[in-house]
This record gives sequence, C-alpha cells and structure tokens, in this order.
Amino acid sequence: MSYLLRLLLPDRPGALGAVATALGRVGIDIASLAVVERSPDGAVDDLLVLLPPGGLADSVLTAAQSVPGVRVESLRPYLASGGGVSDDLDLVDALTDRPEDAPAMLAELVAGVFHADWAMLLEQVAPGDVRIREASVGAPELGVDDYASPPRATRPVPWLPLAEAREIDPAEGGLPARWADRGMQLAAAPVGCPELVILVGRPGGPKFRSSEIARLAHLAGITASLSRRPAL
Repeated sequence: MSYLLRLLLPDRPGALGAVATALGRVGIDIASLAVVERSPDGAVDDLLVLLPPGGLADSVLTAAQSVPGVRVESLRPYLASGGGVSDDLDLVDALTDRPEDAPAMLAELVAGVFHADWAMLLEQVAPGDVRIREASVGAPELGVDDYASPPRATRPVPWLPLAEAREIDPAEGGLPARWADRGMQLAAAPVGCPELVILVGRPGGPKFRSSEIARLAHLAGITASLSRRPAL
C-alpha cells in the first residue's frame, strides 16, 4: 500500500536522512521525494512511502515522529495519477508536445504533479452556467444536469469567475456538501481568463501551500499561452 506522507522538517542537516533511517527500520520504503516548500524555519517535503505486507499506517507516523523536531502534517493512502507525470517539467513537456490540446492535457495530468487525486477544467459560459469541460480519471461528480449538453452545474458556483489562483473552501458553495465531510482540499487557477479554471482536489489533505498555488498558477499560464499559439 502506498501512502503520501507530508513532513515539516527542522532546519538542520541530516533531518531527512534520520527520517529515512527510522522508516527503513520498520520496513517502509521511500518511493519518491518532493520538496514542497523551504523557509528559514525548515522544509516541507512530500514522501511517497510503501508499506511492507501487513504493515500499518500507524507505523509510518510512529517512525517519522520518532525523529526530534519532525512534524507529520498529513498521511493518506495514495494511488498514482497523472499518467506517469510527476513534476512540473514533465507536465510542461507534455503540454508543448500537444499545444492544441493543452487545456485538456492540463486537466488530465496536473493531479500527478501535486500528488492529488483528480483535476477538472471548469468553464463558466454564463452566470449560473458552469460546465465541466475536461476531467481527469477519477474526478468526482460535481452535481451536473445530465440533460444539458454539454453538462452544466445545477447550482451557482459563487467563486467563479476566478481572478487569481488560490485555495478553494468547499463551504464557499457550488460544490457537493460531501466534499467538506471528506476533508477535500482544493486549489484552483484561471487558465487564460477568469471564466476558465483548473480545479485540483486532494481528499483528506494535505492543504495546498502557497508555493503549490504559485506553481499551479504558473502551469495554468503556460497552458493558456500554448493554447493561444498559432499552429505552424
């Protein structure tokens, strides 16, 4: 079983190595590591960890927290998404390979970059008329009118149009109530205009940090530029 472990590491040499050693002692492998954010106070890292057969998630928490100064921000089961794309450069390469399909590619692949479960491209074509233009594999139901073509939201989405990238609180409205119950963490960014937005979701966390919001905005901006580029 794979788990996504987000750690707050103290600003001292060897902290990450000590965590890796503690995990290894109980048979937990680190499959990948991503630096989310660095500051004078320390680092925020995402570790994709693999439990041994019969291993329990509690063993991850116990091992990580055994290292002085290390804090666990979140731990959740994780299934790889995004078609093998796992970082910003891989996604940009995929987008530039198919610039005419860049918005659809963004929706399909961006979840993997942020260790998220899903992404969807929403378009507000008129007040109260929000449509799912593209969605990744595993994207949840938004609550749409099945008789509309293309489908559109059955209730207003008050945070659209979106002027700039930011976290989205499910309580802001326009989203299924069950998302808040699941602890859904959301981030969104406009793709070229406030009416076209990429929405990324992580059920159960971790929260999107400011560095991740900035990266999502950058990737959305690249997508918009590529989609507007004249064909050669």
